Amino acid sequence: LDDNEMGDINQQLEHRISRLEGVLRLQKMITESGEKIFATNGKKADFNTTLQKCKEAGGSIAAPRNAGENDAILYFVKSFNTYTYLGIKESLIPGKYQFLDSTQLTYTNWYLNEPSGKGEE
Repeated sequence: LDDNEMGDINQQLEHRISRLEGVLRLQKMITESGEKIFATNGKKADFNTTLQKCKEAGGSIAAPRNAGENDAILYFVKSFNTYTYLGIKESLIPGKYQFLDSTQLTYTNWYLNEPSGKGEE
């Protein structure tokens, strides 16, 4: 293909992706923060199922690393009036938390004395 044909194909793909994103936004299925896109299928599931579905979609379970990403996740909580799982776990040190890949948390927005360790966070 020559450069003009490649340009046309790229433009067509960008247009189709834009339309699909628009539909998903209207259905409150995606939102974004910075360069990241956050998505949901709107279905309730346990943590392991959620983790697997995210992996199947080519992504990972949401783990906010700044206020904007936290707001993107909160958008789904408010839109669907439900909780959400985060890609955060308790470390080997009780009361200390880390990302699922074991890297240290650099951002939190928890209420005072949370997480409390009652297993319902």
